[in-house]
Amino acid sequence: KIYLPKLVSGEWTGTMCLTEAHCGTDLGLLRTKAVPCDDGSYTITGSKIFISSGEHDLAENIVHLVLARLPDAPEGTKGISLFVVPKFLPVADQLGPRNKLACGAIEHKMGIHGNATCTMNFDGAKGWLVGEANKGLHVMFIMMNAARLGVGMQGQGLTEVAYQNSLAYARERLQMRSLTGAKEKDKIADPIIVHPDVRRMLLTQKAWAEGGRAFSYWLALQIDHERSHPDKKIREEAADMVALMTPIAKAFLTDNAFAATNEGLQVLGGHGYISEWGMEQYVRDARINLIYEGTNTIQSLDLLGRKVLGDMGAKLKKFGKQVRAFVDEEGVNKSMQEFIDPLADIGEKIQKLTTEIGMKAMMNRDEVGAAATHYMRVLGHLVFAYFWARMACIALKFPKDPFYQAKLATARFYFAKLLPETAYHIRAARAGSASLMALDSALF
Repeated sequence: KIYLPKLVSGEWTGTMCLTEAHCGTDLGLLRTKAVPCDDGSYTITGSKIFISSGEHDLAENIVHLVLARLPDAPEGTKGISLFVVPKFLPVADQLGPRNKLACGAIEHKMGIHGNATCTMNFDGAKGWLVGEANKGLHVMFIMMNAARLGVGMQGQGLTEVAYQNSLAYARERLQMRSLTGAKEKDKIADPIIVHPDVRRMLLTQKAWAEGGRAFSYWLALQIDHERSHPDKKIREEAADMVALMTPIAKAFLTDNAFAATNEGLQVLGGHGYISEWGMEQYVRDARINLIYEGTNTIQSLDLLGRKVLGDMGAKLKKFGKQVRAFVDEEGVNKSMQEFIDPLADIGEKIQKLTTEIGMKAMMNRDEVGAAATHYMRVLGHLVFAYFWARMACIALKFPKDPFYQAKLATARFYFAKLLPETAYHIRAARAGSASLMALDSALF
């Protein structure tokens, strides 16, 4: 009653305070302390870093959600509790005195300059327990999983804006003549969009953007089903899909976004490297998405270790069932063969690769770490191949519509030029951990 209405309305803003200077991914090392008081509150003491919007004057109050340890807490992640620690202490319906917390520093970053990333010092600040003692990490991860989807959407947006800007530039920038002869003879040169490699860069951006959008819409629908569908079985299946796809939405979409923004900068050439044109900002802003809310390596480990091997592939089999149903339905359609055959092929290869890694991991768990990033790319492509095949199926029904003509052409580009990336990643994943772990650390 005190905090949520103000947060939802935007009158107050909030933060997540997890990271400390000595612990990022490994939150079991966390040191911030919480000491109980007689009035039911707690005294919070410690320092947190990398706190997005930790301090600003855009709202009248900032609500910090802080991970800390109680005096009798178990070691490691099982001893972490969550506390609400406001910048200003609410008194009745008014804002009372400022809490004992302050911004110790504002980070100077490579990108996302529109956000103040702060070091926050809690010097005996007053806070209140959220949920149960020593169960704070579980509560925080409810937000973390939502934030990971949000980061995926950041990547999706950056992919789209980079594509739109580089496309506009490629249509206007005149350089050289087409290799097959002048295309616009009334001009001193042809627009660079006539050149094959410029088209490769633009189509890469377009394929990542449109494939990511289809995937994101579908994933949003799964979230709706998980929360609201009247059929319990459908709710449970949707929950499994959301769990399986969250690391893919975070890591695959943001990997693609960094590639797409880089391609956009390359399309603009020297102008792309100049701040005036704005493209270099997209590259800088896209880079953080591979790091925060759990690095993309952590997402890959979560995908392979927890979401796939952790339940013996049960969630993955449910998605595979959807893919196979589509393959069986459209496999008799000759016009769909160019999409169905590679989709079915990558599905079979993932099944074999998953089994192989699982068997190796039983003997040596480093095999999971060695294969995880490659596996993420392969499974991400299965997802994209499925949605691109579905889009192609619809596009084929409207051969004279320019929108669907473009969709079909982009689908063909994806299957011809981007999906083959999986051949490398499958081979690299199968190579295992031996070449990674053989070198003594002193010899690096």
